[in-house]
This record gives sequence, structure tokens and C-alpha cells, in this order.
Amino acid sequence: MIDFAPMQNGEITYLEYAEREEISAKALRKLSDESIDYLLALLDGLTDADMENTPEDSEADDPYAVDGEERIGWTFGHLIAHVTASTEEAAAFSSLLARGVAASERPRYETPWRDMTSIAKVRQRLEESRRMRNAYLETWPDSPFLDVHRVVSERFAARFGNMNAPAAFLFGLSHEVGHYGQIKEVKQQALAARSVA
Repeated sequence: MIDFAPMQNGEITYLEYAEREEISAKALRKLSDESIDYLLALLDGLTDADMENTPEDSEADDPYAVDGEERIGWTFGHLIAHVTASTEEAAAFSSLLARGVAASERPRYETPWRDMTSIAKVRQRLEESRRMRNAYLETWPDSPFLDVHRVVSERFAARFGNMNAPAAFLFGLSHEVGHYGQIKEVKQQALAARSVA
């Protein structure tokens, strides 16, 4: 996986990185598959019960959560529902931008996290996400529009820069990779809770 830290820290924009590295749809597919494979591997050693183990998380703060759930720790399944939705949204943006459509509405749907109650459901969600992301990349024309950017707020643009098709996809993937540490921590807490029980 590439190092997203320079982009996340504002040292280089996602667009600058994508242009410098000449990121193609094929390269994005490889990176996306690598991330899905990594997340699938994290399921090793876990059980269905572990998918619903609510971890301790002193930093939990979700202002968009339903009342009463703003400060709960996210389960393994909750995290998978969240990261796959974000990366699929980025893939949808990339598809539109590659075809010359400067989209502004967020094309986002997140699988209800409470449905992520088993290894099979989490694995299905990850494989479904792989298929969806790759399908969005297949919609890129042979000569994608690279000068069409997402319509974003001034604040977003100041923080992350303009987003063309490759940059938009990288942005979503960066968000997913940014949650790796949290997902590993949730796994460790689930395993520890099982050994105490």
C-alpha cells in the first residue's frame, strides 16, 4: 500500500500525487484489491461473536450518529460498513469525474452496521465492495477527463486541494487505510474479551 501520510498531512495534495505518479484506473484497482485483501485477512482468528464486541474507545465521537450512540466504540462490523461505504463513494465520484461530470451531490450509501453480525456478512460486504469499486473503475473511458474536479466547499479545497478522478479514488482509499489501526485495535480487544470470558 502506498504511504498516504504526505497527503493526509497536507504536504502534497491527492491531485498532485496522482499526477506525479500517473495513477491509472488499473493502478487504483490494484490498490483497492490490496486493501480489501488486507481487511479480509484481519478476519483470521475471529468468530461471529467478535463482530459484535463493542470495544472501549475513549476517542469515540460521532456527531452524525443517532441519539445516544455518539460516543460508543465501533464494532469490527461497524468499521467495515463505514470504510467500505466511504471508499465506494469515492469510487462513484471517480467514475463521474473520469467521464467529465463535475459532481457535487454525495453518492453515498452505508450498509446498516447493526446488520454486520457475522464473519460471513462482513466477508460478503468486503467482497461486494471489491466488486462495486472495480465496476466503477470499469466505467472510466479509455481517455479519462483528468481536468474535471469535484465540486467541494472552500474549506474542503483548502484542506485537500482539487479532486479529479484518480485523486477522488485515492482520497477514499486513504480514509479506509486510515482506519486500519482502529480495526486492528478492535480485533485485539475482541480477542482479549474472549480470553477473559
